[in-house]
Formats: sequence, structure tokens, C-alpha cells
Amino acid sequence: MKITWLGHGSWSIEIGETKIVLDPFLDDSPTAPFKSDQLDADYVLVSHGHFDHVADVAKIVSRCDATLVAIFEITEWFKANHGLEKLEPMNRGGGIPLPFGRVTMTIAEHSSQLPDGSYGGEAAGFVIEAEKKRLYFACDTALFSDMNGIGAAGLDLAVLPIGDRFTMGPEDSVKAAKMLGAKRVAPAHYNTWPPIEQDAKAWAEQIRAATSSEPIVVEPGESFEV
Repeated sequence: MKITWLGHGSWSIEIGETKIVLDPFLDDSPTAPFKSDQLDADYVLVSHGHFDHVADVAKIVSRCDATLVAIFEITEWFKANHGLEKLEPMNRGGGIPLPFGRVTMTIAEHSSQLPDGSYGGEAAGFVIEAEKKRLYFACDTALFSDMNGIGAAGLDLAVLPIGDRFTMGPEDSVKAAKMLGAKRVAPAHYNTWPPIEQDAKAWAEQIRAATSSEPIVVEPGESFEV
């Protein structure tokens, strides 16, 4: 699998010929290396309704004829407000088989409101299982004890927010990494704007010192393989 950080909480995940985009915030992001019309997607996964996670969903899904995978309230909102029809509604704790593997929606401790003020359901994270690998995208969240259970089956990669203020910060993300026990861990949701500036290299040193995970720090637009 090829994993590319698109800045902020946005990621591209390539599994064989399948292209997945998670939480696309590109056209108005100060750190995104690509615009929404430069990305192709077969599936778009959305963790919650905040503008910095849904801003480019409709553009990408419509142009690419992609499938939107999100909590029920968000798929219904995009159907009503943007005419999207290829939808896979979910809820936290549930999973669905898709042609590339399986997607499970996990708990996230965060709020969720869509750009027009509509209720966005509950915020979520995702576990993606494919090619005998297991990836966890925590998305926007605080630290929570059920991370022990998410990591119990083994994780090849965990992606954790480190920005603080709106999500957990570096110290809590190190605690999360301990709970999850993933082989590798990558940071997200930081350095987009001054209020969430963080030193990712210092965070990586903490991960090495306090956990068994290998930290993977990339710049927006850079990729790594799992």
C-alpha cells in the first residue's frame, strides 16, 4: 500500500489499483500539495463534518464518480445538498466489505458539525484491512481507553493527530501509540495553522523513546509504503 500525506488530516491510500482519499481538505488548505482536481479517487472516506475535513468531498466524488463512505448523517447531507448517489453509510462500531478489503468505523472523541450548521453525526476514525495489513486512521480525536481494543488485533500503521487544541497533542498521542502497539505510527493534523504548530521530529523522538513503534514523519506530498 502507498500512503501519501496531503497535509492536515487528509491522506491518499493506494491499495493495488484502488485509490482512496480520506478527509479531503485541499483547495483552501495552506499546506496541501495538490488541489482537488489533481487527485483521482475510487472511494472518499470522511471521519466527521468539520469544513477542514469535508471541503472538497463533493468535488472529488462527483468528478471521479467515487463512492462516499461516512457516517449516515454525513452521507445523507451530501445526498441532499450535493446530489451524491454512490454512498456507503456507516456508524461507529460497524464495518463493511469493499472490493479492496474491509473498512471498520471506530470511535473518535470529537465534535461533528457540517458547514451549514447541520448535525454531522458522531465523529469517527477508520480501520482499513487489506492485503493482509491493518491500518488505523484515528482522525480528529482525544485520547480514549478503547484504543487498547483497536490495537489488540495488531496494526501495521496508526495515524494519530498531534496538533493539540482541537485534537490530542504530542504527549497524548505517545500514550495512544503505547495503547495501540502499531508497528509504525505517523502524525497528522498539525502545522496547518499557527494554533496547531508542532515539532514532529521531537514527537518522533518521544515515540522512539517511549514505545515499540517506528515513527514515520513525512512532509505534505511525500509518501511511504506499508
